[in-house]
Amino acid sequence: MNKAVDFTRYTVFSLWDTFRANNPLFTITQPDRVNDFIHSFMAIYREGGLLPVWELVGNETNCMIGYHAIPVITDAWEKGLVKNIDGNDLLKAMVKSAMQNSEGLKELREYGYIPADKVNESVSKGLEYAYDDWCIAEMAKDIGDTDVYNVFIKRAGYYKNYYDPSTGFMRGKLTNGKWKTPFDPRYSSHRADEYTEGNAWQYSWFVPHDVAGLIKLHGSPEKFEVKLDSLFMIKERIKGENASPDISGLIGQYAHGNEPSHHIAYLYNYIGKQWKTAAMVRKILNTMYTDEPDGLSGNEDCGQMSAWFVLSSIGFYPVNPADGVYVIGSPLFDKVEIKLKNDRKFTVTAKNNSSENIYIQSAVLNGKQMKRSYIRYSDIVNGGTLEFVMGKTPNKNWGSAPEDYPPSMSSDN
Repeated sequence: MNKAVDFTRYTVFSLWDTFRANNPLFTITQPDRVNDFIHSFMAIYREGGLLPVWELVGNETNCMIGYHAIPVITDAWEKGLVKNIDGNDLLKAMVKSAMQNSEGLKELREYGYIPADKVNESVSKGLEYAYDDWCIAEMAKDIGDTDVYNVFIKRAGYYKNYYDPSTGFMRGKLTNGKWKTPFDPRYSSHRADEYTEGNAWQYSWFVPHDVAGLIKLHGSPEKFEVKLDSLFMIKERIKGENASPDISGLIGQYAHGNEPSHHIAYLYNYIGKQWKTAAMVRKILNTMYTDEPDGLSGNEDCGQMSAWFVLSSIGFYPVNPADGVYVIGSPLFDKVEIKLKNDRKFTVTAKNNSSENIYIQSAVLNGKQMKRSYIRYSDIVNGGTLEFVMGKTPNKNWGSAPEDYPPSMSSDN
């Protein structure tokens, strides 16, 4: 029987859900436990040969896709929260998960994409692998492993192979390189098509490591904006006799009740339209959460649904959950104090805040004017103050300069 030595063993890792916001939230509110989480991952790896996917009470269920222990590890490592584990050991475990021959990974290495006629949920798997592979590349870069970095930074760009410029969606591609037909971006067949608990409208935005690259695929920031607007405005509903019941909490085709949509409202920041993010985030905060028994628009999923609310209500959210960047939305509260270690605190205030005054007019970080539409983990945990001035009408200049956009793999930031 294995025994946890010098760390506390944790279980119930709903990683397909929690890597998006719950785990980044823990790095702020419970940083001491994060090290134990990573040690628990590595214990699971030593016992079973792979990092956890969806581990439940000591048993691996493998019920979801991706290998999302990896972004949690990369995030913790980059934030300096991992103790008493060698980075090379972590990287070895990551690479082992990514080099399997199952779940489309063999085909991914062969074709540069996962063929829809060979593997179920091919688009969702491919997009999520691309993100996890970016995290492996970042880890390899940090510890100086150039060979691993070169392999996985290339794989991180494979998301482009699913983008169909004729439709503007990520869609299934066949072994012969042709697009799978027929195609309807509203269509869903629960866990039996190219998308996991979603459709093309919801999944075509999942490139959290390279939003700038996704914008380029669309042809221009203006075209990207039109498409993003359309997501929230489209009146047609989900199609399909066996549509996924997890597609819930709808605003247009945006589905807040399931995790693949959770970062999407913040993407306007990457084209200098932060005020549109502010408006949509407030709408989600006010319409998708109540204190009634049915107060969540989807499953809580071990904390992810609530983590979105907690972070967004403070005023920011980790679009890329492993780069230490928190993208600014619209603070719900007049004042929030985050208690940190060593008696430090990070305070967020919103002057003139109200249900109508949802737009950021200006921001001051630790006494200095801030025009960029994001903050970093170090800004938070070092302690200080972030002061917003809110207003009824948008200040369309705030966060509008390209140098003030959140960073991406393809950007110059």
